[in-house]
Amino acid sequence: MKRYYLGLFLFGGLTLSGYAQSSLTYQLPPKSIVDLVDAPSSPKVQFSKDGSLMLLLQAPGYASIEQVAQPVIGIAGIKVNPANNSTESEVAGVYNTLTIKDVKTGKELKLTGLPENPRMTNIVWSPDGSYFAFSNNTFSGVELWLADIKSLKAAKLSDGYLNDAFGKTMQWHPDGKHILAQFVNAERGNKPAENIVPSGPVVQENLGVTTPSRTYQNLLQNAYDEQLMEYYLTSQLQVISIDGQSVKIGSPAIYRNAAYSPDGNYLMVQTVQRPYSYLVPVYYFPFNTTILDTKGAVVKELYKAPLADKLPTGFDAVLTGPRGYEWRDDAPATLAWAEAQDKGDPNVEATVRDAVFTLSAPFNGAPKKLFSMPLRYRGVEWGDKDYAIVEERWRKDRKMKMTLINPETGKVIKQIADRSSEDTYTDPGNFIHSKDETLLFDKAGQPVVFTEGAGASPKGDRPFILKWNLLSDKQDTLFKSRAPYYEEPVFFNNTGEVYISRESTDETPNIFAVNLRNRKAKALTNFSDPYPGLKGVQKALLSYPRKDGIQLSATLYLPKDFKKGDAPLPVLIWAYPREFKTLAAAGQVKGSPYRFTRLAFRSPVYWVTRGYAVLDQADMPVVGEGKEEPNDTFLKQIEDNATALIDYVVEMGVADRERIAVGGHSYGAFMTANLLAHTDLFAAGIARSGAYNRTLTPFGFQAEARTYWEAMDVYNTMSPFNYADKIKTPLLMTHGIDDDNSGTFPIQSERLYSAIKGHGGTVRLVMLPKEFHGYRSRESVLHTFWEQDRWLEKYVKNKGTITSSKQE
Repeated sequence: MKRYYLGLFLFGGLTLSGYAQSSLTYQLPPKSIVDLVDAPSSPKVQFSKDGSLMLLLQAPGYASIEQVAQPVIGIAGIKVNPANNSTESEVAGVYNTLTIKDVKTGKELKLTGLPENPRMTNIVWSPDGSYFAFSNNTFSGVELWLADIKSLKAAKLSDGYLNDAFGKTMQWHPDGKHILAQFVNAERGNKPAENIVPSGPVVQENLGVTTPSRTYQNLLQNAYDEQLMEYYLTSQLQVISIDGQSVKIGSPAIYRNAAYSPDGNYLMVQTVQRPYSYLVPVYYFPFNTTILDTKGAVVKELYKAPLADKLPTGFDAVLTGPRGYEWRDDAPATLAWAEAQDKGDPNVEATVRDAVFTLSAPFNGAPKKLFSMPLRYRGVEWGDKDYAIVEERWRKDRKMKMTLINPETGKVIKQIADRSSEDTYTDPGNFIHSKDETLLFDKAGQPVVFTEGAGASPKGDRPFILKWNLLSDKQDTLFKSRAPYYEEPVFFNNTGEVYISRESTDETPNIFAVNLRNRKAKALTNFSDPYPGLKGVQKALLSYPRKDGIQLSATLYLPKDFKKGDAPLPVLIWAYPREFKTLAAAGQVKGSPYRFTRLAFRSPVYWVTRGYAVLDQADMPVVGEGKEEPNDTFLKQIEDNATALIDYVVEMGVADRERIAVGGHSYGAFMTANLLAHTDLFAAGIARSGAYNRTLTPFGFQAEARTYWEAMDVYNTMSPFNYADKIKTPLLMTHGIDDDNSGTFPIQSERLYSAIKGHGGTVRLVMLPKEFHGYRSRESVLHTFWEQDRWLEKYVKNKGTITSSKQE
């Protein structure tokens, strides 16, 4: 592993010229950007299961570099914080402030007894809503806490520390009086000591078996890594009662999953087994699926899944044998799972791909085949003894089907959907569930269900709630977002009201209760605008044609003082390519013109405060119809996309054609480097945490299922590294030193930088210490924005006017 000893490495020199390598302390961008980065976000809202209460959860801002710099161990494809045995990730979901609000009265209820300086995660309501449990991430361990709604008191429930590194950290027993949680094994002792003297070589071999695998990072590399994985991932299951009494369940193991049967009488557990692999993450390791009783005794050993390192190529490839074990939500204790009928290989011809099986307590009979399907199984929506919905999909051609069946006999009642999964205009949405996770029916005994969806349309997204009679196919729209708002359902239980999040371009999202009969709305929250610095900024959803007729879209932001007839502005375009199998789907309108602007480290909108026209979420579709794959013409299509947008905004009079920058993160960075290598459309580029040499991801990348050897020309043509000598447009690159995203190794940026530098290009590489694929610390985010601002000011806004090379 590379070790970087300077605080920050900058390649290209502090003067943005030459090829010096220097260290630099963290810098701040202009105040307008700093103020937006430091703005507190609006609280998140989480409802109790009956909708009577909601939690207002406030997330802290960006972490400090001191917090981010805490040790992290990468083992078996995951990142573990060894100090508190938790997963270290970029994902949101940590809160430091919590308030309970009574929805009916509007009264805010103060919860007492919360931990000092809390970092709350894993918030889970009890089945009857009397309690909610949560974990508190301290620097030394993850604690289990319980909040009592009646007394409005919170208390730590156990002195032991939770294991929050892998598996299902905690869940309620169906009785609502007990919590099943995985704890750090109290008897594990000290961390294994590494013997620096090797005992022999590390050997891997393959005896003629095809074992393709995608590119992963932080994999096991030796026997010591295996010891570390077992040390940090091994848990002891314990049942904790609401009064704090604890009972151990089973033996310490690496628990991949644990789940109660709906009646609470059985526990299905999945435990990781040897042999481990040095080629794939822990999710692909062998594991056993077993049914236990409530005391932890083995009732039945179901299946021993092998190491999943020999999957065929293709996104629809699966292992043979049982997979996807789950409890039927509509039965006391019945398991369901799928088994491939085509050897799991999407490349072979087959009329039946998958079958669903069930097995009921006491689990001593033979499994029953419930349903067979021509596509790949994606799950079952369980309703009641009469109705269930089976979903199947096929990734290669984007087919998806839904079939209404009898869950006891498997008899097909009706096919209710047969459509393209990428056709957003016909998407019926996601099924709404009742408190027990079964389908929410309008009336018992009738398959009249409810769905909620984004409501994509030619006018933009209009979220909805739909009432759907699955037998007659009659559909009634109970709620649909109306202009000039973007209104998104957040809670519905068929009681005549729906709770929505309502926002507009200049109104921050707030929660409302809407009466479905008269459409009257009552405000439940009153969150203030977190971004006063963006007040007055002009926003519009653009729609414009590509030369082949595809209709594209992008969100345009203009400075508040810009008006028609003013001089054209410098422009920043931010985009991310997406693959489609049909021109029609690629041309569907995406997004809404009524969304409130949300900012994050990936957002380019900050630069509207610096006098730029910003084009965010610019459509970058790549289409491959029929036998043609999208990437067969990737370069031509991204150039056509960019040309169409530039021509459109120049014609509008808002963009100066000579002062346009393009940027993106991850696959957007890959796109940026390619646009600079193959076009002269831009004055500068910004590429963050990208991959640039596709031969380093030879078994597929993004939506590309073919291997390098199957599509060698495609891989080589798409690699901007191969055209580094053609990249003469100034390119700013940033990358987290600890990026462990599949394919975006930091070496990808280092090698492209060296190649461009070696051919005399203008390039700067900023390596961010302690950062992953997404940047987490305030210092890194602000410094990245400082870099971007200087780059844009020099090479875009003031293009051709700055000649000084004065050291800064």
